[in-house]
Amino acid sequence: MPDLSFDDLKSKQRALRAGFEQDMGLRVHRAISWIGRAELEIDDADARFIFLWIAFNAAYADESDAGGRAFGTAREDFESFFGRLIRLDTDHRIYNAIWTRFSGPIRLLMQNRYVFSPFWSHHNGIAGHDDWESRFRQSARFFGDAVAQRDTTAVLTSVFDRLYVLRNQIMHGGATWNGSVNRGQVSDGAQILSFLLPAFVDLMMDNPAEGWGRPYYPVVDDGRATSRAPQ
Repeated sequence: MPDLSFDDLKSKQRALRAGFEQDMGLRVHRAISWIGRAELEIDDADARFIFLWIAFNAAYADESDAGGRAFGTAREDFESFFGRLIRLDTDHRIYNAIWTRFSGPIRLLMQNRYVFSPFWSHHNGIAGHDDWESRFRQSARFFGDAVAQRDTTAVLTSVFDRLYVLRNQIMHGGATWNGSVNRGQVSDGAQILSFLLPAFVDLMMDNPAEGWGRPYYPVVDDGRATSRAPQ
């Protein structure tokens, strides 16, 4: 299946939105808007990655994610979200993207210690992470087993473990815009997200009754325009 563009998603959303319940409609509307913004960043991988991560948050995060939570909890949410999408993906779009189109970039990402959270915990002197290298090897074994078993949910969760570290590096000022030291993982991350996010949203629109959760920041209209949350 060819890549889905903003125009493809927006046309489909307009055709189907009358049948979406309010929370579902808002979630998809927001995610598509950020996918569209990301498409404008042809030459800026940092900006494209940021906008696509916002789209990912719009698609999956619910009211329990407000204020930020421990990554372990977020990881459970990732895994649940991915498992549901893969179960619904009868055309195997995610499967094919993982195993054919992006197998090279994904393997490079998984082999990169600079997007492995325990490495940075050790580097920053946080106790209990002296064994980051053994954890890194264990992570590689887990990923290898998931690949061997064609466990797409486990592979996708492992990939987003790494992308989450990259997201933190960028969003918390731990990287230089257009910096030379992180070009590979940023470019690969943006490329992976640019295919997966539209596929995620498309699957959500195909299955609006699945129960995708309540956004923490819904549109609130109490009659005063200044009090309305951004749509």
